[in-house]
Amino acid sequence: MSGRLEGKVAIITGAGCVGPGWGNGRAECVRFAQEGAKIFAVDLTPEPMAETLERVAEVGGEIETHLCDVTDKAQIEAMLDACIERFGRVDILINNVGGSAHGGPVEMDEETWDNQMQFNLKSVYLCCKAVLPKMEAQGSGVIINTGSSAGLRWTGVPQSAYAAAKAGIIHFSRVLGVQYAPKGIRVCTVIPGQMHTPMVAARLAGQHAGGDVEGLLKKRQARIPLGFMGDGRDIANAALFLCSDEARFITATELVVDGGMTARCD
Repeated sequence: MSGRLEGKVAIITGAGCVGPGWGNGRAECVRFAQEGAKIFAVDLTPEPMAETLERVAEVGGEIETHLCDVTDKAQIEAMLDACIERFGRVDILINNVGGSAHGGPVEMDEETWDNQMQFNLKSVYLCCKAVLPKMEAQGSGVIINTGSSAGLRWTGVPQSAYAAAKAGIIHFSRVLGVQYAPKGIRVCTVIPGQMHTPMVAARLAGQHAGGDVEGLLKKRQARIPLGFMGDGRDIANAALFLCSDEARFITATELVVDGGMTARCD
């Protein structure tokens, strides 16, 4: 039986992970490979992609890696050229790169604000800017941008720049989805909630809980009506659905993957 993405070429940014386990990009590489996609895995450095390569190999997938700073237009263009040279086309773009910084506008310095906008939002714009003409020429394509529940509601910590950037991604995706629908291109946002990924221990705990990983995880989990935290595999399954033909009538919208958290009023 053919996979749901058989023969499709997927560029997946943030394809590595800061530690062992299931980050969003790593999980998407593996899950998409299981469904027959050819994976063009992109990250800033090679080390985070080592486990990704191993896991894709375990499922018999085809994967090519490429190093790229997705805040750099020239590097993105070179990345896209490399993908086209290797696989001949691009059917799917998954924009995963991002990360949060602590603080509201008073305590956050201007440089941090600008970096958050560039890292979280401009990177999405630049990747879309490069890939959309290729998809338009093909007359088909799917773009999945990664938002955050922080772009929808207060999530327990002040991270104003990150929240603003992620809210921007949501509406940016809606506008692109409408603009490019007549050209056969669908654009959606997957919105993770309080996920348990390696980034939690490596980044969020140090920023918000003084290194108290267990304390942070308990606080995050307490906000989730389902009573447990998802991980990158849940995001990968959501992205897989949106990239498949099963979602052929879905564009310019969001899929929230959060265990019910954003529906709570407290």
